[in-house]
Amino acid sequence: MLLGKIVNTITGKDNEKKVKGTVILMKKNVLDFNDISASVVEFLGQKVSLQLISSVHADPGKETKGKLGNPTHLRDENNLGNESKFSVTFDCDEEFGAPGAFIIKNFNPSEFFLKKLTLEVDDPNHGNIHFVCNSWVYPAEKYKSDRIFFVNQAWLPSETPAQLRWYREDELLNLRGNGIGKLEEWDRVYDYAYYNDLGDPEKGSTYVRPILGGSAKYPYPRRGRTGRPPTKADPNSESRLPLLMSFGIYVPRDEKFAPLKMTDFIGIALKVIVQLLVPELESVGNISLNEFNSFEEILIIYKGGINLPDEVLQRSSTEMLKEFIQSAGQGFLKYPMPQVIKEDKSAWRTDEEFAREMLAGINPVCICGLKEFPPTSKLDPKVYGDQTSKITREHIQNQLDGQTIEEAIKVNHLFILDHHDTVIPCLRQINMTSTKIYASRTLLFLQKDGTLQLLAIELSLPHPDGDQHGAISKVFTPREDDVEASIWQLAKAYVAVNDSGVHQLISHWLHTHATIEPFVIATNRQLSVLHPIYKLLHPHFRDTMHINALARQTLLNAGGILEQTVFPTKFAMEMTSEAYKDWTFTDQALPADLIKRGVAIEDPDAKQGVRLLIEDYPYAVDGLEIWSAIKSWVQEYCTIYYKTDDTIQKDAELQAWWKELREEGHSDKKDEPWWPKMQTLKELIDSCTTIIWIASALHAAINFGQYPYGGYLPNRPSMSRRFMPEPGSPEYEELKANPEKGYLRTITPQLQTLIGISAIEILSVHSSDEIYLGQRDTPEWTKDKEPLQAFERFGKKLAEIEEKIIKMNNDKKLKNRIGPIKMPYTLLYPISEPGLTGKGIPNSVSI
Repeated sequence: MLLGKIVNTITGKDNEKKVKGTVILMKKNVLDFNDISASVVEFLGQKVSLQLISSVHADPGKETKGKLGNPTHLRDENNLGNESKFSVTFDCDEEFGAPGAFIIKNFNPSEFFLKKLTLEVDDPNHGNIHFVCNSWVYPAEKYKSDRIFFVNQAWLPSETPAQLRWYREDELLNLRGNGIGKLEEWDRVYDYAYYNDLGDPEKGSTYVRPILGGSAKYPYPRRGRTGRPPTKADPNSESRLPLLMSFGIYVPRDEKFAPLKMTDFIGIALKVIVQLLVPELESVGNISLNEFNSFEEILIIYKGGINLPDEVLQRSSTEMLKEFIQSAGQGFLKYPMPQVIKEDKSAWRTDEEFAREMLAGINPVCICGLKEFPPTSKLDPKVYGDQTSKITREHIQNQLDGQTIEEAIKVNHLFILDHHDTVIPCLRQINMTSTKIYASRTLLFLQKDGTLQLLAIELSLPHPDGDQHGAISKVFTPREDDVEASIWQLAKAYVAVNDSGVHQLISHWLHTHATIEPFVIATNRQLSVLHPIYKLLHPHFRDTMHINALARQTLLNAGGILEQTVFPTKFAMEMTSEAYKDWTFTDQALPADLIKRGVAIEDPDAKQGVRLLIEDYPYAVDGLEIWSAIKSWVQEYCTIYYKTDDTIQKDAELQAWWKELREEGHSDKKDEPWWPKMQTLKELIDSCTTIIWIASALHAAINFGQYPYGGYLPNRPSMSRRFMPEPGSPEYEELKANPEKGYLRTITPQLQTLIGISAIEILSVHSSDEIYLGQRDTPEWTKDKEPLQAFERFGKKLAEIEEKIIKMNNDKKLKNRIGPIKMPYTLLYPISEPGLTGKGIPNSVSI
């Protein structure tokens, strides 16, 4: 009925055959860093043709395809800053009917970014017809099939007008590709590959890394295929791009950063790239990048930076290095002041702050309730022997406010940060490198004021006679006097090193970036842009494939930034593969995660059915608010399009999407029983809520605090270079004489510190064009009124949550929200300004 009314407004009762429209696009320009040498090109509208496709009538002789209108061209260009606005007029006869799609052909020599086409409809009851495109259109000669864009209407496959079904299915076939060949920048192919591009075997055995994915030993999610040729040294390993060509790595063109974001990104990324070349600085100038000798010395990099002698500028052989240093001047290697030391330069050292950051820091997803004493291990005793904790009653009994250990466990007052089982399997290998670390367990007690008290830290090493003999462990308890206080600070540092590695590699990379990429690929391969679930999820996949591809080039690769700055060194990605063995999709839902970790219990009367056992747990408190808002929005949205479970079961695209996601994207876990079957509306709502949570709020909570908390490395050291000093050793005497120097000689050295904080500065910055939870890139993302109204309610709910967070941060009774460092917990504050803010939830894993 609606289509018929629109037809009348287009053709007119007086047989008018002209339909006017407006096209908005951006020309290719120098901000497109996929072709840094590109210059602004003259755009010729006459070399762009458009044809409407009818959603009502079939093409004569082609009954399965909608009727094509006559080709028309762009005219009357009007420049709007970076955008250009064109007029377009279509000839439509009376029998054409309402358009459902259009074909565009670009006969210019260069690509352009097509934002949208709007057709004018002279009917106040229905408004204009919108085609939201947001896609790069390359010269027609680059494509094997026509570029097509659909009207902003959501249709299930079975409800799609018959004249559009062929186009809908053909577009999905094009996006899947044929699975072979090297993919070029204009290709629009979404396909899967193993992580077989992290090593560089042609450089020698030092750079060989195992292939992740496709084996029981190294299971892994899939990443986007590039089709680059194999290396000569190993036909199973994909060849790599040179460092300075990293930005040219293939991802489907529409998945790449927009020009504005690319500009922001490259401006900071150069600082990291330069430091990867920084050994040259030492060879051409009389400078030292080896050690910090005091905490005060570290503060210099936030005040004036590291000054370089003139001869460094004059003798630098790398032109990019010289240009960057010259442009930076004497402020080279200067960094913003991290929030953790902004108000108080030493509060980070307190036990209270150390414990608080397990609830409100950058890795608040690992603390667990202690259910048995002493803590035990899940490692196979046949391989690793007895790994039971050596923490005894005597270590902690007197610190439990009069309770016995059993009583404290029963009333949920004992908690543990347990990185023992994660580290032990690779500990012996890691300690054969320059890194010297321990496996760790940290016990904590929930006090009456809601804060956590540190009780004991256990540091463990493999038994010298072999893994089967268990671990050699030492237990440390809080001390405040003389060298014992310095020993206690070092014990906390070893825990922080473990937590930093687990955070960066597992909580951050594996549990958000890596696990969400298969969802991006499967959604684009199996769900049409017309599908309502595609429209729901697509904003939450923005930029993910591109940032992951760049990570494989510079962060995760052999010799890359993570191997240089995080404790597992060359075994870093193997550790993430081991952790993936325990990953379950359903446990990524926040309520399920909190219950599994023993920091919440099921309670039908509580929000989202869970009651927190630590009431002042900022990440969990704010997270449950956000989770609830997301779930309400998803539930409203899905019930608009799916009235019954039967509709879900008969949705061919939806079923193909879920099947491929399990069997291809996460195929190393395809036989796990916990996967939802996608047979009910509840399963669809729960799954979509979890996907959006992972991509938005979970990633925000563990990403955008990296620089505010970890930009000052003593607070979050990522490496340790020597073991705990023994009495009588030179290191012990140094620690007695100069505790700061002894501490800094143990943790991350200066060069790795500078590389590491440069990297996390990039990861913690919001780009100028970021789109946040509750926002869309265009108000015309759908023409359906009910979803638009539900989305508006979602936005209002998020605004209420913002106000609630501000109120809680001002409540002095909630001590974990501010802490000794006087830094409010804002990581789950939905909106942010651009820059290094420590707040804001982008829609997607976009950095």
